[in-house]
This record gives sequence, structure tokens and C-alpha cells, in this order.
Amino acid sequence: MNTTMEAMQNEQNGQVNPPDPNPSSVPQPQSLSKNAQKKLLKQQKYEAKKAEKKAQMKEQKQRDAERKRKEWEEKLAALPEDERLKLIDSRKELRRERMEKRSEERGQKIQRLTQAKETGQNIVVDLEFSHLMTHSEIHSLVQQIMYCYAVNGRCSSPAHIWLTGCEGEMETQLQRLPGFDKWIIEKENQSYIKAFSDRKDDLVYLTADSETVLHELDPTKVYIVGGLVDRNRWKGITMKKAEEQGIHTAKLPIGAYMKMSSSQVLTVNQVIEILLKFLETKDWKDSFFQVIPQRKRTEGDSENCQEVDGEDCEEETEKKKRCLEVPSHD
Repeated sequence: MNTTMEAMQNEQNGQVNPPDPNPSSVPQPQSLSKNAQKKLLKQQKYEAKKAEKKAQMKEQKQRDAERKRKEWEEKLAALPEDERLKLIDSRKELRRERMEKRSEERGQKIQRLTQAKETGQNIVVDLEFSHLMTHSEIHSLVQQIMYCYAVNGRCSSPAHIWLTGCEGEMETQLQRLPGFDKWIIEKENQSYIKAFSDRKDDLVYLTADSETVLHELDPTKVYIVGGLVDRNRWKGITMKKAEEQGIHTAKLPIGAYMKMSSSQVLTVNQVIEILLKFLETKDWKDSFFQVIPQRKRTEGDSENCQEVDGEDCEEETEKKKRCLEVPSHD
């Protein structure tokens, strides 16, 4: 009775109860099957394990930094004054040379990415699915986009990357990335259909549901990658979208070069890195084997060494760390 009276009083005062603040609640297309529930639980456990491992790595990095600092101080304390000054000067010189090298590499990267705006292969990340993802899934996609930009900046022949449909929480999280406003890419709040309204026939949506196999990358085409994490909940959504918009579709020729251990599920960054590798090598097999982790291949393919999903791979962690060691936002 008290609860009812409070609700009536709130209504009279123009107050309404706030919606459930649960950030993980998203619209569901249908009730999840038992198999889908198992996959969701597995994903949640994976995310928790990844967060724990990240915290452990951060603590270990802090311990290593403290250990090196103490070792440096002890080394200096054990030296005579003149040798101590020489060692300090030598370290300063090495640091100066390293900074000059980074500055030179940064300038070269800016030049390559600027040139790619004119002559590079156009690759779009379609961000119009953010309303279907949880907060953590959007964060995962943002991290993948950051990795894509870093990899592209290191390519000798980089692509020109577009982020379309960039608004809402997706835009907010991207804006939080250090230096994002200086990235040499195209950032569009509008959809790719509007951004390329005069080139609709050049649009090609990459989806594993397509019957058309992509054998070459056409520099006159614009290739679109769906930015959707945990796509198991939304099977066929990009193919349906492309068909409704009346644009071309294609799928990567993975089956012609390797056997996947399960479905051909790749992360956004894996798809884009494969495209970047192919732009440099013109070799699909080499591109697939360099990017697709062994755990996603069959045993035979692993020894010989599209749907898009957002689950990170443990085997990619060290590669990503190396790629992101040098700041990639200029």
C-alpha cells in the first residue's frame, strides 16, 4: 500500500521511476536458445578472465618498472662520480636518438596515411549496430578499431579507413581514445549510404552469407566491414541489410585456402588486417595464415603454418601489445 501511495504521489509531482540502469541490457531479437545461452555464459567468463589478466599484467608492469628503477639507482651509486656522469649522459643520448627515430617514423606514417586519402583502398567500418551491443561489447569494438588504425599506420601501402554511423555511445567511447581527434581517417555520423551517395554501385559489404567470393580487391570499390560484436545473436544481419539497401556483397575466400575449426567467425580487426595484408602481398593464403589464429583452424591447417565477431584471441595479445607500444594516434 505504501509503495502504491508513493508511486501515485510521484506521478502527481511529475516524477517517474528511472529505467533499469543495467548497461548490459540490449534489445533481443528472440529468446536465446540453450546453445546461445551457453555461448553467452562462455563469453562472460572470458571477459571476466581477460579483465583479471589485464589487471595482473598492469601490476606486473609496475613491479618491473620499480625493479628497473632501483637497479639503475644502485648501479649509479656504485660508480665513481666521473663514470656516473658519463653513464647518465650516455643514457640521455640514447633516449634522444630513440625520440628522433620515433619522430621520423611518425612523420613517415602521417605522409603515408595522407597519401592513402587520395589513392588508398577505401575500407568502411559500419558502426550502425551500436544499439544492439552492450557497453562491454562496444568497448571491445573500440579497442579493435584502435588496433586497426595502428596496423594500418605501419603498412607500407595503407588503406583509407572510414568510420560511418559513428554516434551515441560508440562516438563517446572513441572520443576517449588518446589522440583520436588527430587520427587520419574519415569519421562520419551519417551512414555509408549517405557518405557515398554518388558511388552506391561501388559499395561492397563483406559478409560470410554472400554467395560471391572476393578474389581481388578492386581499388575503385569501397569495402564495408560490419562493426558488430557477438554476432551470434544477429545471424545474417549484415547480408539482410545489404540486400535491403541494394548494394553488392562478397565474402573472403577463406575456404579455398584453409579449413576452419568451426564457423568462419573473425573479429573486425582480423578482417581488416587480412585486407591490409592482401593489399601488400596480393596473396590470400599468406594473409589468412598470418592473421587467423591457430585455434580457429583445423589441426592440419595449424601444422602448415565471415562473419565478424568481437571476441579477442589470446594468441593475438602479444602481437597487439607490440603494435600499440608506439603511440599510433598522430
